[in-house]
Amino acid sequence: MAEQMTSDVRALMDRDPFDLSTVADLRELLGRDPSRYGTLREAVQNIKDRSRDGTMGPDVHLRLGVAEVLHGHYNQALEHLGKAGDDGMAHFHRGLALENLQRWDEAADAFSTAGESGYDPKLATLHRIGALRRAGKAEQARTMLEKLEGQADGTAEYHYQRGCMLADEGEQILAAQAFERALSLNRDHTGALFQLAYINDLYGNDDVAIDYYQQCLRHPPVPLAALINLGILREDDQRYREAEGFYNQVLAHLGNEPRARLYAKDCRASRDMYYDESLEKQYDRLRTLLEIPVTDFELSVRSRNCLRKMNIRTLGDLTRTTEAALLASKNFGETSLSEIKQIMDAKGLRLGMALESAERGSPAVATGLGRPAHHAAAPMGPAAVEISPEERATMAKPISELNLSVRSRKCMSKLNIQTIGDLLSRTGDELLECKNFGVTSLNEVREKLTEMGLKLRND
Repeated sequence: MAEQMTSDVRALMDRDPFDLSTVADLRELLGRDPSRYGTLREAVQNIKDRSRDGTMGPDVHLRLGVAEVLHGHYNQALEHLGKAGDDGMAHFHRGLALENLQRWDEAADAFSTAGESGYDPKLATLHRIGALRRAGKAEQARTMLEKLEGQADGTAEYHYQRGCMLADEGEQILAAQAFERALSLNRDHTGALFQLAYINDLYGNDDVAIDYYQQCLRHPPVPLAALINLGILREDDQRYREAEGFYNQVLAHLGNEPRARLYAKDCRASRDMYYDESLEKQYDRLRTLLEIPVTDFELSVRSRNCLRKMNIRTLGDLTRTTEAALLASKNFGETSLSEIKQIMDAKGLRLGMALESAERGSPAVATGLGRPAHHAAAPMGPAAVEISPEERATMAKPISELNLSVRSRKCMSKLNIQTIGDLLSRTGDELLECKNFGVTSLNEVREKLTEMGLKLRND
C-alpha cells in the first residue's frame, strides 16, 4: 500500500500535461497523508537529476515551482516559476508564493497576469482582490468583489474574500458565517479554515481553534501564521516542546521570520524556567478569594445598595476602592464602612490594597488585583493633568485599534484592558506579570504605542 502511494506522487509529478487537475490531485494526496511530502521531495530531486544536462525547459520549471509552493519554499518557487514562461498556472502559483511572502502588490499583479494568460479568470480575480485588500487598497478590492456578485458567489473563494472584508470591518459573526459558507462549498479551503481558527482563537475557543488550525496543516500551501498561532496555543497549555516545533517549522521555510524566531526563543526560556508551585498555589487561592461576590455576606440593605450603585460586586472590587471613595458615596456612612472593613479583615484583605500593589509593581497584580480601578482610565502624575478632547478620544479607542498579535490580544483580555487608556495606565512590569506575555509581546505593544506618540506608564 505504501508503495502505491509513492508511485502516485511520482506519477503525478511526471504526468503530461501537468495541469490544474494534476495539481488538485497532488494537494489531495499530500493532505491525506503528510508523509508524502518526503516522496514529493524525492520526485523533485529526480526531475532535477534528469535535467542536469541543461535541458530544463519551462515545463520542468513549472513542475518544480508548483512543488516548491506546495512545500512552502516560496523563494525557491519564485526562481522556478520565473522561468516557466507566460503560463497562467505559473503566474497564479507565483502569486501564491508572493502572498505568503507578504509581497501583496506583486502578488496582485501576478494574479492579474494569470487571468490574462488563460488561468480561471474568476479565481484569479478573487485572489487578486485578496492581495489588494492586504496591500491596503480596500476600496478597490471591495468594488471588484461587488462586480463579481451573482457571477462567482457559487465559489468558495468568493465567500472567503467576502468574509475577510467583513472581518476587517469588525463584523466577526457575519465573517464567520461567510467562512462557513466557503467551507460548505469546499471543505478543504485553507483560507476559510484559517480565518475560522483565528476568530475562535480571539474569542478564547482554544479547542475549536486548534482543530481548525490543524486542518489547515493538511491542505498545502500551509499558512505560516497557522503554525505560529498553533505554537502560541501550545505555549498557553505549557506544551513548550510542541510549540517550539511549530516555530521551527516556520523558520525552516523563512529563516528570517522575526516573530517565529523571537517566539521560539521565549518558548525555550519558558521551557527551562523554574516554577515555584507553592507560590502558584498561593496566587490561585488569592484569586479565588477576590472573586467572591459581596452578596455572599450579611450586609445591611444600605451598604448593599451603595455597593451596587458603585458597581462593586466582588471582594476584588473592594480591594480597588479606597475608604474615601466609599464615604464619598451618598448614604454611605461610617457604620457601613465599619461593616465592610470587618468583612475584609476576616478574609485577610483591606480596602485599597490592590492600588498599593500596583504602585509597587507587586506580583499581586497577576492575581487579579491589577484590573484598572474604576476611576483610573489614564496615567496620572502627582497632580491631575488636563487633557484635550483629542487626547480623550484617543484614550477611549478600543484596544483592537492597535492590531496586536493573537498572543498580545489574549493578554489584554485577561487583564481586562479594553481601551488604549486602560493600557496606558499600566507599566511594562505589570503587563509582564500576565501569563505568556513576554518581552516580545511587550516590545510589540511599545512599538504600536510609539506609532501613535504614546507610552506605557513610567516608560
